Amino acid sequence: MQKLNESYETNIIHLTSYIAHYPTIPQSLPADAVRQAQSEIRNPKSEIPNPLHPEILTPEQFLEHALSLPVVDVRSPGEFQKGHIPGAYNIPIFDNEERARVGTTYVKIGKEPAIELGKIIAGEKTTYYLDAIAGVAPNKQILLHCWRGGMRSAKIAQFYADAGYRVFVLEGGYKAYRGYIRKQFSSVRQICLIGGYTGSGKTAILHEISKMQQQVIDLEALACHKGSNFGHLGQKSQPTTEQFENDLYAQWAQLDPAKPLWLEHESMSIGNVYLPDTFRAAMLGGVLFFIDIPRADRITRLVDEYACFSKNELLGILEHLGVYMGSYQAHQAISALHNDDFEKVADLTLAYYDKLYENSLSRRPVRKMVKVNLPSGNVTEHAEIILKHALIGPLTR
Repeated sequence: MQKLNESYETNIIHLTSYIAHYPTIPQSLPADAVRQAQSEIRNPKSEIPNPLHPEILTPEQFLEHALSLPVVDVRSPGEFQKGHIPGAYNIPIFDNEERARVGTTYVKIGKEPAIELGKIIAGEKTTYYLDAIAGVAPNKQILLHCWRGGMRSAKIAQFYADAGYRVFVLEGGYKAYRGYIRKQFSSVRQICLIGGYTGSGKTAILHEISKMQQQVIDLEALACHKGSNFGHLGQKSQPTTEQFENDLYAQWAQLDPAKPLWLEHESMSIGNVYLPDTFRAAMLGGVLFFIDIPRADRITRLVDEYACFSKNELLGILEHLGVYMGSYQAHQAISALHNDDFEKVADLTLAYYDKLYENSLSRRPVRKMVKVNLPSGNVTEHAEIILKHALIGPLTR
């Protein structure tokens, strides 16, 4: 074990806690420190604080506390990367390799040897645990969880409690949190969808509606993808579906359920990210405002948005689309791209995407659809027209 870098008195308190939990004492500890810690266990002094006990919270309570307290995720970095509570800090008990060693020991040898190995690994990292938590929780209050509220969170929670931290542990762990948030998407909301053909400016209109004091969630921003085969261009790497759901709930929970929520009409997936089933069902129960703008405006928008990317990137996408849009149309689009005729490329791809969107609407119809014809104009005017339709129509009935 590395030498603790706190004051000597504080070290003795932590060593006392460590020895109480892990009777096998590493030989590398200073002998005088070990003897004094053992003495404190047998004859505790009044100046050593009574150990605190971790408090258990339901997922709902845990998330309420998370508005003001730091969340500490003690799972491995690999687990954390796959998905975590937004804003959480990762202070892993085991790194990826250590977790693999413990897991392999459990499978090949048994539970008890795996537990002992885990104790040895954790016992050599107490300085790391204390240093890491000090930077996260200066007020000495933390929310903590592992995967399912088992041994990992129980041991480290008590370790931090013995070190003077007030610790709140998530009942059922991250697994319970995941189940809880997915259920919340089925709660009743008044959902307004902005739909329409590719190039209609739906996302821009959504942002304008947000500026007009309306509740909005930009699903494509959360997914880091604009939805079409070209949607990844200029975007960051997509999150996992799991992390997308976590981020989505974080925004969902902040909104007033009594007020309309505006979303862009999306299919079941946005790039490689899939919408939660319960959320998708809530969307289909909303009102779709289908916007129809002149085709020339749509072509102009697509050229402005995508012609800036390299021809090689665009060519690769068109070659992939050829399987779906037909070899003749794909060949024409590729030829137009080589000739820098971006308007023709956009026109040809729109023919494919318009049919795709119509088929999607027929397969998964929404509860109610309102068609809104939008003239050529700016995005602010379009947003105002849509809101006017909403206020005098479906949302007032």
